[in-house]
Amino acid sequence: MRIVLLGAPGSGKGTQGKRLVTRYAIPQIATGDLLRAAVADGSELGREAKNYMDAGQLVPDTVVLGMIRERLARPDAQNGFILDGFPRNRAQAEALDDLLADLGQPLDVALLIDVDIDILKQRILGRLTCIQCGAVFNAYTNPPRTEGICDVCGGELQHRADDNADTIGARLDVYEAQTKPLIEYYSARDDLIRVSGLGEIDDIFAAIVSDIDRRLGHGAS
Repeated sequence: MRIVLLGAPGSGKGTQGKRLVTRYAIPQIATGDLLRAAVADGSELGREAKNYMDAGQLVPDTVVLGMIRERLARPDAQNGFILDGFPRNRAQAEALDDLLADLGQPLDVALLIDVDIDILKQRILGRLTCIQCGAVFNAYTNPPRTEGICDVCGGELQHRADDNADTIGARLDVYEAQTKPLIEYYSARDDLIRVSGLGEIDDIFAAIVSDIDRRLGHGAS
């Protein structure tokens, strides 16, 4: 089961990704985490990435793809993976296809968790996180019983510093501009599964699993 996971900030991509890890017993490979780990470990690719980062430059796709290649060689990825955070544009998607073809592990599914941009803005702008236990609420859709106080532990609820209208608008604009070509790319190859990210978490997950299993010819379980 080899999946590329697509979804805007606030779409629920992270939540559903974790559930897919358990369902299919494959690792979720977040390229941001992969990059940070390689730098911390001081690997050859990590040192190369750090040189770019220290110079204020983007890490080249070739370096990121090298890290992905190394990660996919680990035993836990032999039955598949969920790739999160790469590709972000069509050129990266094409380079990833070349890498996976070279490894004999072609992509099975590009999974898009689709949520309207206006709803995403409401989700992110309303997000409240407990500074003690990490529980997450939303001022609009899932407010705490007492304003500013966590229902779970009684801790203080705060907005993330980057959860403001200007930052969120910019992040979503960039995502939309980058993702549209990816959607077209994977749709043209008939690899795209589009699932609505609206509704209950369990219902969304059930729809994702149903679509994936149907696409790959797996029986219900």
